[in-house]
Amino acid sequence: MPYPSKVAEDLAALRRRFALLDDLSQIGGLLSWDQHTYMPSGAAESRGRHSAALESVLHEKLSDPAVGKWLSHLEDAELEGDDAAMVRLCRRRFKRAVCLPAELVEALATGRSRAQEAWLGARRDNDFASFAPHLQWMFELSREQAELIGYVDHPYDALHEEYEPGSSSKRVRELFAQLRPALVDLVKRAAGEEQQDAVLYGEFDVAKQEEFLREAVARFGFDFRRGRLDPTVHPFAEGVDRTDVRITTRYSREYLARSLFATFHEAGHGLYEQGLPSELSHGPVGESVSLGVHESQSRMWENLVGRSLPFWRGEYPRLQKYFPALDGIDLEKFHRAVNCVKPSFIRVEADEVTYNLHVIARFELEVAMLDGSLVAADLPEAWNSSYRDLLDIEPPDYLLGCLQDVHWSVGLIGYFPTYTLGNLMSVQLFDAARGAMPDLDLRIEAGDHGALLDWLRRNIHRQGSRFGPDELLERVTGSPLDAAPYLRYLTNKFEGLRQPAGSS
Repeated sequence: MPYPSKVAEDLAALRRRFALLDDLSQIGGLLSWDQHTYMPSGAAESRGRHSAALESVLHEKLSDPAVGKWLSHLEDAELEGDDAAMVRLCRRRFKRAVCLPAELVEALATGRSRAQEAWLGARRDNDFASFAPHLQWMFELSREQAELIGYVDHPYDALHEEYEPGSSSKRVRELFAQLRPALVDLVKRAAGEEQQDAVLYGEFDVAKQEEFLREAVARFGFDFRRGRLDPTVHPFAEGVDRTDVRITTRYSREYLARSLFATFHEAGHGLYEQGLPSELSHGPVGESVSLGVHESQSRMWENLVGRSLPFWRGEYPRLQKYFPALDGIDLEKFHRAVNCVKPSFIRVEADEVTYNLHVIARFELEVAMLDGSLVAADLPEAWNSSYRDLLDIEPPDYLLGCLQDVHWSVGLIGYFPTYTLGNLMSVQLFDAARGAMPDLDLRIEAGDHGALLDWLRRNIHRQGSRFGPDELLERVTGSPLDAAPYLRYLTNKFEGLRQPAGSS
């Protein structure tokens, strides 16, 4: 049944406005991708002005009283399906936007650009002191943002909820309280010999790494007609549009695993972006539902596929053709190498068992910096103390410590827990996929990733934001978010890997 004319008019006006906002956001995505990849460092100041101007226009268009009027008129309308979802999502964004003055929005955009360049310079010089004032400023602005948006328990909630709707610091703490002792214990039991991953170190031509990886992620289903792969300092994915998805990685001539798993991870993000519903593009319903769900996709392709024995049964002979030095290394030894458990400094290169301990450390530190109990100048010692406590290691310098992540420099405060939420979701989703496809491991071994991708397309990607992240997960798996399946998966996998080579 068609809607009354006034309802139809307001819906059409809302669609037009959010289509415009989507276009502007995509321009911002291009500016961000450029700054992270090929922009000359001397352009940081002008890029800050560009970003601030764009953010100002976006904020003005989103917080426009006309948007509030359209939403108010639609409050009592009996909307259906995607229309109801669109109004729900538009209302959420409008409410958050009207809390923030234009001056703060511009200051955040300018601060992000300057802080990112300061972070790059600090990494180049291994000099945290030069970055500390920028970091402190970003947290002060973010605290002001959180106070204006409002929260129930902690200012962190206002920021975290932007990335993971419906989540909170309380929920994260409860999940981390389950994970922390179990993971610390599992690290002690599963840690391998120091040299177990020695086969991943050597001399690996970067051009050959890139060629292999382009072919591998194409077999995943990543469409290079609608995407690209580029090098960067800190790997990321930028979904400008489902027809323009840009993933990045970083290469190491001396350590093969660095590019392998960074690229598999970002390809997972890229596959999600390329699979979003075309019929809902140019609007909030056609976007990804949360960063936790996004991370479930990247971590699934990185770990549940990319570190699995079935995957390497098919891919290892191809990798050996690119790197003949691996010819003398049998498959089982290589598989153990890419799953070696040992405490290390770099989050993005961490094994599955220690990875979430890196996230827990960052969560606790950013909560403290946001509420003011920790200042940026004291971060290095607090960081090192956290690593001693969680992983029994201490970073020898800033590059391996508190300067390794780009997130805080670009204002992504409240983001880190989504990595662990995504890990938990990835196992629940993969279990559901395996239940639907009992031969999934055989398909992966054969290099046939189409069945898994198609299942993800139908159940996750093409759903866009029709449902919230918690509802989507429960619809697909039949269960709410739960740490138990993830801990069971890790325990079974790494207890199995501890068995002597060749044993059953």
